[in-house]
Amino acid sequence: MAWLSDARPTWPADGGLLPVVVQDATDGTLLMLAWANREALERTQSSGEAHFWSRSRGELWRKGATSGNVMRVAGIAVDCDGDALLYRVRPVGPACHTGRRTCFDGADAAGILGALAATIRQRRGADPAASYTASLLAAGAARPGQKVIEEAGETVVAALTGTDDELAGEAADLVYHLLVLLAARDVPFGRVLDVLDARRGGSGA
Repeated sequence: MAWLSDARPTWPADGGLLPVVVQDATDGTLLMLAWANREALERTQSSGEAHFWSRSRGELWRKGATSGNVMRVAGIAVDCDGDALLYRVRPVGPACHTGRRTCFDGADAAGILGALAATIRQRRGADPAASYTASLLAAGAARPGQKVIEEAGETVVAALTGTDDELAGEAADLVYHLLVLLAARDVPFGRVLDVLDARRGGSGA
């Protein structure tokens, strides 16, 4: 775990709490909002797992202590004013007590794709006879690469001659197989998002 910036938190004079935004380190999905005091941050740093302060119970707590849905912290950042923290985590299980991956409704496109990418990674090593995804991954990059080429062609044909529903369906097939290809090469989906984000901020976007 590392600090992602040179900034450090500015704690309230009364030794109070700072909000903690929790983000999936793999795909950038916002998972939850919690609170931390100095001790929670120190425990997070020393253990590598997310610790927070419960305002309702008035006590320190480790995420997943009872549910098993721990969050391994990959990095910590502070906002520009020093009064909010960001934990970039690799969660083991859902973040929300409802069993959902994120506490926020209306997951954005990155979150949906990230969840799909995570499911694809979980299929690695599964029985190829029982899982289409596992069968593609078992073949290395060549087979999913071939499917990307095939689905790209079908997507273009649908765009030129098909209905909107047909285009959406073919585009979904293309995106799925592209995610499988990334998994076959062990390239996290988050790296693609990082590249897109960098390009968005550049003059060529």
